[in-house]
Amino acid sequence: MELVIAAISLGLLGSFHCIGMCGPIALALPVHQYSPLKKYVGIFLYNFGRVATYTFLGILFGLLGQSFFIGGFQQIVSITIGILLLVSVILTQTKWFNVPSFGFIYISINKVKQQLGNLFNKKGLHFLFFIGLLNGLLPCGLVYLGIAGAIATGNYIRGAEFMFYFGVGTVPVMYAVAFLGQFITVKYRNHIRQVMPYVVSFMAVLLILRGLNLGIPYVSPEFEKNTNTVSCCEKPSQDNKQEFKPIKSCCHKK
Repeated sequence: MELVIAAISLGLLGSFHCIGMCGPIALALPVHQYSPLKKYVGIFLYNFGRVATYTFLGILFGLLGQSFFIGGFQQIVSITIGILLLVSVILTQTKWFNVPSFGFIYISINKVKQQLGNLFNKKGLHFLFFIGLLNGLLPCGLVYLGIAGAIATGNYIRGAEFMFYFGVGTVPVMYAVAFLGQFITVKYRNHIRQVMPYVVSFMAVLLILRGLNLGIPYVSPEFEKNTNTVSCCEKPSQDNKQEFKPIKSCCHKK
């Protein structure tokens, strides 16, 4: 339940950032020529596509986190993600940072944008679903926070669950943008966009504190240690019907 609440809260509170970043896409959705009911269905399909992409990302990055957790690197992963988020904030706020310098990333983003442009020229409600799918792949600080949360779960199922509810949390604001976007000015969207670096920095600090294992409830809880080690000389319990076979190397008589 805590996972669900955290994911929905992150999506809901962070979705105001979507007004500044993804707002233009939501405003440009080709739904204005439809009746109110079809418009509602079309916006639903668009958001369903976004949530589907977020869930898929949750599976991928949840698997990544799971591999680290199995190796016992959960603290290192949490601290590393926090540091990377802080570095990303610093880089994006500096004038010398240039996305095109990251060749393959720039090319991939351009391809996604081109496909989005093609879909916007298509007629049919089902194309809105595919617009949502591609929209979920565009670079976004809020999505990066969700991915960080998926990695921190240390499990691909919980990672998918986290990103699903994260996506659900963004839906109410995105619906409002699609329906009432004409009342949201560019100046207001820019103000919201300026707040996002502070949100990312705050979450980054929380991840670093979590990795430090300080024993602070909810902020930096202690990671569970494996205490299931059984002595080779320990007799089995009554419920365990397996035959007890002592290991000579450590159970010899003195």
